[in-house]
Amino acid sequence: MARYIGSACKQCRAEREKLFLKGERCSTKCALDRKRGKNAPGQHGAKKGKISDYGKHLREKQKARRVFGLTEQQFKRYFIVAEKMPGLTSDELLKLLEMRLDNVVYKLGLSYSRKMARQMVMHGLIVVNGKKIDVPRYQVKKDDVITVKNSYKDNAVLKKLMENPVAVPSWLSFNKDAIEGKVLNEPLKEDFSHPINGQLIVEFYSK
Repeated sequence: MARYIGSACKQCRAEREKLFLKGERCSTKCALDRKRGKNAPGQHGAKKGKISDYGKHLREKQKARRVFGLTEQQFKRYFIVAEKMPGLTSDELLKLLEMRLDNVVYKLGLSYSRKMARQMVMHGLIVVNGKKIDVPRYQVKKDDVITVKNSYKDNAVLKKLMENPVAVPSWLSFNKDAIEGKVLNEPLKEDFSHPINGQLIVEFYSK
């Protein structure tokens, strides 16, 4: 399945909650805050009914997939890897997603959204441990140092972001002056980006 290129707001409306696909802009200008936006998109979006167990599992999987901007094939691949890991599959799955390079770039405040972070990585603007990495799915590790290319440090958009740095999660650190972030540890369950019930995702793929 190809990557979704439609309206980000429609994805949030489908899940009936803010997924922050446009970053902080979603806090101030969101379709869900308007009357029409409270309904799911489509002809039958206003209809309400009891959701089945399968529907709950599907919605949770779709929500996680949309938050991290992945296709179904990519997401399923992460689940297969998480199944083979020694910890709880639900926690390992979300940990793998959190430690994607594009997500870390976003969490460090180097971009307005994960979509922008993914574009930065693909355009070769991100440097990890002194080496350019242009693969968004790259898995960061403890003690990895993430920064941007020297030529990008004077970019107007980046300078604006640095004027109001975001609060980074506890498993990361960020030096605004050097525009440099570091991975301190693997994220814990309470550090995950969005309230996602990983167990429902496990049950979805286990059917």
